[in-house]
Amino acid sequence: MRWRRIALAWASVTALARPAHAQQTPADIISFLVTNQNVLTEDFPKDQAAAAATSDTISRALLVNLATVPIATSSSGFVYRLDPTLGTMTRASDSFGTFFVERAMTSGRERLSLGLSGTSASYDRLDGLRLRDGSLVTTANQFRDESAPFDVESLTLKIRTQTLTVFGSYGLTDRLEIGAAVPLVQLHLEGARTNIYRGQQFVQASGTAEASGVADMAIRAKYSLLNRGGGAVAAAVEWRLPTGDAQNLLGAGRQAVKVLGLASVENARVGLHGNIGFVSGGVSDEWLAAGALTFAVSPHVTLAGESSFRRLSDLHGIIPVTAPHPTITGVDTLRLLPGDTTATLSSLVTGAKWNVARSLVLSGQMQWRIGNGGLTSSWAPSVSMDYLF
Repeated sequence: MRWRRIALAWASVTALARPAHAQQTPADIISFLVTNQNVLTEDFPKDQAAAAATSDTISRALLVNLATVPIATSSSGFVYRLDPTLGTMTRASDSFGTFFVERAMTSGRERLSLGLSGTSASYDRLDGLRLRDGSLVTTANQFRDESAPFDVESLTLKIRTQTLTVFGSYGLTDRLEIGAAVPLVQLHLEGARTNIYRGQQFVQASGTAEASGVADMAIRAKYSLLNRGGGAVAAAVEWRLPTGDAQNLLGAGRQAVKVLGLASVENARVGLHGNIGFVSGGVSDEWLAAGALTFAVSPHVTLAGESSFRRLSDLHGIIPVTAPHPTITGVDTLRLLPGDTTATLSSLVTGAKWNVARSLVLSGQMQWRIGNGGLTSSWAPSVSMDYLF
């Protein structure tokens, strides 16, 4: 009897259903893709609570990941220091600095630096789950006396971002430097949900969303606590303003404050830089640690490598959980829920900086995925330029 009811329901669906399509905000599209039922039947009612839980889990994970993407450092690639023997400001290092990791050195009194950075990312995994091949199961129904689900719904997502960041810094004194960064983001999201029953399948829903605008702006300050010989220690504060639209996954919707401790050891050619700090506010509190190695191949070219580790309190691993179906006896329904452990996001950045003119530095870097935590792409290229006045 149970199979007859389910078969009748499936026949009704396959005969009458057409994939529903929507084009709204990215947050609305995620909810639509996971929860929409184009044709409802009384013979086989879906577990709407399971679909809603999965939708909330995926939407929250995307928001936390996209709203906390690190912004490139706004500090200048040029570092000047007073030469006591000459009484003039001279370049402290041939290195042009780092990409995301903050240098402990400041650029120098009354030195203004302005720049642009462009980044493109195409995300293909969420917490290790593949997004593009249809293997992300959002809900499934299975009889307890059977080894496999008889009804499976899977989601395909394509998420791409292009970010243009305008940044700058200014040395108020030899010790105090202020800066700002304004990211402009274009987000494209498209997806489809497929319902599979005993090898037969159809697209239940599909949707696309485009969003663009200013993401969360950053205002920064860095103060040099110690600068002797080739070593320096500094403290930095970054205030993230809620200028991005959270509904469009462009911002957190709440302000956040980042506090950093910085340390650098640098000679004319080689530099080691370390950052440690925490973030309070935004979509999630965060602890972070990062390090960088720079090597000046020549007075005009610098190679750099960076690694970072971020632990976000509100970003949890996604796990499948089963619960009894609300109306069909003997059936369990799978849903996706946040796990108990918080996720650690890690990345590796490699690239080069080239002093093409007197005060102009061009940079190219690649960010690589390390591990499966969070929303990740295999690689994300960036290009930037920095001009010191």
